[in-house]
This record gives sequence, C-alpha cells and structure tokens, in this order.
Amino acid sequence: MKSAQHASLISQFAEVVGADHVLTADEAISAHLADWRRRYRGAAICVVRPASTAEVAAVVRACAQVGVAMVPQGGNTSLCGAATPAPEGDAVLISLSRLRRVRAIDPANNTMTVEAGCVLQTLQEAAAQAGRLFPLSLAAEGSCQIGGNLSTNAGGVQVLRYGNTRELTLGLEVVLPSGEIWDGLRGLRKDNTGYDLKQLFIGAEGTLGIITAAVLKLFPLPRATATAWLAIASPTQAVRLLGDLQARFGALLTACELVSDLALGLVRKHFPGSQASFSA
Repeated sequence: MKSAQHASLISQFAEVVGADHVLTADEAISAHLADWRRRYRGAAICVVRPASTAEVAAVVRACAQVGVAMVPQGGNTSLCGAATPAPEGDAVLISLSRLRRVRAIDPANNTMTVEAGCVLQTLQEAAAQAGRLFPLSLAAEGSCQIGGNLSTNAGGVQVLRYGNTRELTLGLEVVLPSGEIWDGLRGLRKDNTGYDLKQLFIGAEGTLGIITAAVLKLFPLPRATATAWLAIASPTQAVRLLGDLQARFGALLTACELVSDLALGLVRKHFPGSQASFSA
C-alpha cells in the first residue's frame, strides 16, 4: 500500500513540476540525501524541484493530503544534518534550487525581493550592480541559498554591524503546511501593525512552513574598508580588544573574528603552501 501511495504522489508531482524535476534514481538523488560533511545520510521517496511558489504549494498540498513528511532543502551546505531526511525514507525532499529569480531591486527603498533558491553570492553581486550592499557573508556564500540562510537565521562575519539574517529581513512569502500561501512580502520599514509573523519562520528551519521569497534590506556600498590581522594571546584579551574597537569605531566596525591556533593548524595541514602568519 505504501509503495502504491508513493507512486501516486510521484505521479502527482510530475504533473505539477514536470517529470524531469521529480528525481527518484539513486544517482540523481544521492547528493541531496547527505549533509555537506557526509556525516549524516538519509533516504527519501523522491526529490521534487518546483520552480515557483504555486508549484511548491501544490507539492505541499499533495503531501499534506496523505500525511507524508516533507524536508525542504536549499543549498545543502548544513554542517549538522538539518536538511538531511531521516533514514526511513518516508519523506519527500523539496529542493528550492529552481526558485532563483531576483524579482525586484528598489534602490530608493534599499530593498531587494528575491526567491528562496537564489545563491547568496548572486544576491551580493546583484546588490553591488545596483550600487548597494547586501551584507550577509559567510564561507558557503558561493553555494548556500537565501532560503536556507533565512531558515537558519544565519549570522555570517558582519553580524556586529548588520545583525543576523533576521535583522536583514523586511518581509517573507511562505507556503504553510496546509499548502496555503502566506504573502508577507512587505518592504515597509516602519511597520508597527499587528503581529510580526515573519519572525515565526526565520530560524525555524522549515518546521512551520517553506520560505519561498523574501524582501531583504540593502545598504550603501562602503567607500573604503580596512582589515587588520592581529596575534592575540588569549580569548580574554580578544574580548578586551573588541570592546576597545567598538568604543573607538562604533557602527563602523563590521566584523571581528577570533581564529584559534588549532584552526590555523588545520589550514596549514590541508592547504599546501600556506604558511603561518606570525612567528612563534
């Protein structure tokens, strides 16, 4: 009975997104079933790749009607297995990778409206072409997707100045577990009306709904930047230095990272040719 139900679901998905975007073969879905470090591996009925919010909603409705679990997945750069399905294989994995349009950039309002499958680096470049900065920046920016950044409330290296992804978000569009679409794509900054429902979904890792689009804040491009690389003897000294820098530079200080000697040792080990920045 279960296999018949799965076959029926797969057929419904094919009608919605096209047969080419319902993946069932082992070689086609393998990359979706493990985390970035390959520490966790699961299984799935299939991988569905919708290309629009309406298609996501139709896929969710089909799953909800028969009580099949869903696992939304973005760039699959997670290091903790959060986007990996369970090993039982009773879930449908919904990949947002085809929702990759930049719907609008509004330089006057310093906002951009984007779909969940947009790669973070693509958004940074689109903002820069418009003479603006989208400040979220992290190591996986060349492959992570903004939907995953929103679902995990990613911080990145510039959180001191600009905050987590939560602080960079003005509005969301979300497909709810019922398949209904909640349209909260508002770019109004001084919005004090009622409940701030978008905050329920940011950081919820897809447990309350699937984010399909967002209105994000942009900022003026910095006229100049400066980076200092310092040798610090202890975390206590690093915290004291951070306080001194904040007192001196205030909001101009955008990032401060403490990198341990252990981490630098791993860089030297795994990246041939790299050298210690400081003598012992």
